[in-house]
Amino acid sequence: DEIHRLNKAQQDVLLPFSEQGDFTLIGATTENPSYELNSALLSRCQVFNFLPLSQEDAQKILSRAAEVLDTTLSTILSDEAVQRLIQNGQGDMRTLLNAFEQIFQAFHLENRDQPFAAEELLEVLVQKPMAYDKSGSEHYDTISAFIKSVRGSDPDAALYYLARMIKGGEDPVFVARRLVVLASEDVGNADPRALEVAVAGLQAVELVGLPEAGINLAQVTTYLSSAPKSNRSYMGWKKALAKVEETGALPIPLALRSARTPLTKAMGYGEGYKYSHDGPKSFIQQDFLPEELKGQKFYEPSDRGFEKKIIEYLKWLKE
Repeated sequence: DEIHRLNKAQQDVLLPFSEQGDFTLIGATTENPSYELNSALLSRCQVFNFLPLSQEDAQKILSRAAEVLDTTLSTILSDEAVQRLIQNGQGDMRTLLNAFEQIFQAFHLENRDQPFAAEELLEVLVQKPMAYDKSGSEHYDTISAFIKSVRGSDPDAALYYLARMIKGGEDPVFVARRLVVLASEDVGNADPRALEVAVAGLQAVELVGLPEAGINLAQVTTYLSSAPKSNRSYMGWKKALAKVEETGALPIPLALRSARTPLTKAMGYGEGYKYSHDGPKSFIQQDFLPEELKGQKFYEPSDRGFEKKIIEYLKWLKE
């Protein structure tokens, strides 16, 4: 049981014995084995995923529990309260039965003759923290769903996943930093203010702290979710990195080099450079890329948001 508690060295000890069939290894864990087990050990095992209880299964279990206690489910709980209890159980049978036991005890202590209503459950039950592992699969899955919801322009879904993370104990600074990255990667120049909003949100979260920092995160989340999207600056950056990786350090044109010393001036550094502000639009057409990359395009603005104006401006410069 709890096989994820074995460290990597201890897991390695199991490898030869499980390979040779000296024993049958059966391990149980509440964590994602992809993160917690060595890949070598995991590849030699079959993984069976135990899913949360369905609502139908949970209701059957509650009915059986009531029978064991010589009563009926409808005597203890209204139909709406049963559904609320099942929902609060989050698919965990142990949690569900523990909660039902608390309710049954309260029912008899209060000598009730009416079933508990849904709104009364909060007064009876000891609240169970939301299932959330800050270093395991729940952490990665939820932040992934959150980022994809913001990128997908769904502020409602983004707020929901934000609430799950904060309620589960996620570090708000971690969330704020991811939003700063997203502002440049997924919104970009379609709304240049997005980065300002995200950075301000990060500063606010660090300054204020929880619980109020959740309000700051909600504002940034809804702003970025609702902003026009463009990944063109991000894609341009990736293209430039790939080109540098491919071509290495190509010679910089002499006109663009720094002529700081008599020797570099004698070598022709800076010759032929045209000061852009001397042009009528603070622009003079000239080649800035290395000769081998002449005409290469890295940044191609989209036709969304502020990037429309960027396209118009760049076109106007060259008219």
